[in-house]
Amino acid sequence: MDHTLTAGARRWLALNAVLAWLGLAVSLTLTVTNIYPSTVTVPTRYGADHAAGLGSRLADWFSYFTIWSNIVVAVVTSLLAWGRPRVGAALRAARLDSVLLITITGLVYAVVLAPVSVQRGWENVSNTLLHQVTPVLTVLVWVVVGPRGWVSRRTVVHSLAIPIAWLVVMLLHGAFVGAYPYPFVDVAVLGYARALGNVAGILVLGLLMAGGFLAAERGLARHWRRAPSLRE
Repeated sequence: MDHTLTAGARRWLALNAVLAWLGLAVSLTLTVTNIYPSTVTVPTRYGADHAAGLGSRLADWFSYFTIWSNIVVAVVTSLLAWGRPRVGAALRAARLDSVLLITITGLVYAVVLAPVSVQRGWENVSNTLLHQVTPVLTVLVWVVVGPRGWVSRRTVVHSLAIPIAWLVVMLLHGAFVGAYPYPFVDVAVLGYARALGNVAGILVLGLLMAGGFLAAERGLARHWRRAPSLRE
């Protein structure tokens, strides 16, 4: 385990994990119980008539990028807070993904989805946790406690695995049910060329952001070497 993970660092990571799991739990509960039936009227979007059954609702829920990003955050911060995982390339890439994917979730929601998003009751709780609280807290915790020295060019390349896996799952699910999670990946409306072009743009943005996190990591590592008391 990285020596920077002191008791204080673990407490921050534990808080991060608890709030991420809470947001997922509330969202999953609402999906399972269907307390607030969907008001989606676009037939090629998740939540339309095809999602009336529990199995279909769960498949849709698991195909959201938001859910994947929050799951990565919840799992990785839980491992770092309470476990003793083997620190290898996979964990380092997953830690970068936990910051990178949740940052994309927060930014895309704020810029693209928030202006047209409508929630009711408990939906406000899950939406706030998944799209706002967890993104901000995850970046803050990464800046404050790290772990430092885990991000490299190779880590950036490895971090593409999870976004690509989500893309494959989402597109396969969409081809099966004829619906998609977001308007900018709605293949039924845009066609594969435009939808994949939009996704490519987001992946490029992700790579640029990962490069930014790499630069920030190096700067933070230098700062921590000059101020070792921050780790005590």
